[in-house]
Amino acid sequence: MILININAMKKTFVIFILLFFTSAFAIGHLSEKDRKATLKCAGLYYANSMIPQGTLELDKIVHSIASKKFLTSYLVKAGVKEDLVNSELNKSVDELYGKPYDDKKTKDCDKFINKLIPDSKAEIDKLVRSGIY
Repeated sequence: MILININAMKKTFVIFILLFFTSAFAIGHLSEKDRKATLKCAGLYYANSMIPQGTLELDKIVHSIASKKFLTSYLVKAGVKEDLVNSELNKSVDELYGKPYDDKKTKDCDKFINKLIPDSKAEIDKLVRSGIY
């Protein structure tokens, strides 16, 4: 009777360990190509968020702020070091600051992120509506 319970506990423990590591890998795995593209998009959104309100519609600025916040959190959860994220964002801002809003690049990033990250559009929209970005 005790042996049966120990064997059942061992099997259960092994299953939990496998599920944990499998899901942790799935959440934290981001290809190098996708990581770079996501960082570029986050940088674009960050630069867009700094465009003065008088020269760009407020809804586009708010969308950019919310998207940058969402992607920054996503990248850190995916295992990208926060220092690297911040460094890459600063590089993008240095490159793009002062340039006009690029609607095509922004829409391309929106499409890429929505395809790469399930439910990202809904999560970004939720941030926009919440006013917490």
